[in-house]
Amino acid sequence: MSLDDSPLSIYIKRLNHVQYQVEFKPKAIKDLQEITLNIQEQIISKIEVMQNDLHGDVKRLTNFTPEYRLRVGDYRVLFEVDKQAIIIYRIKHRSKAY
Repeated sequence: MSLDDSPLSIYIKRLNHVQYQVEFKPKAIKDLQEITLNIQEQIISKIEVMQNDLHGDVKRLTNFTPEYRLRVGDYRVLFEVDKQAIIIYRIKHRSKAY
């Protein structure tokens, strides 16, 4: 599979009219690429839902940076919100996320 056909590439192409823009840090992109394709698709789908209104299984973390997490099955998307941007720092299995 080429990078242009990856779930991440397809998702980036669909970003037109959303409430929050999403920025993936390099480590988050690497994390996502190491996950199986079907889990990648689930994660991208949940991020798309979240970027319209921060809905989904989102929780504010205490005493932890980044300050938010999105739960997608056994994976955690660790991110921060800055004005109209969601900045995704890591995407890790729950056993390695914190």
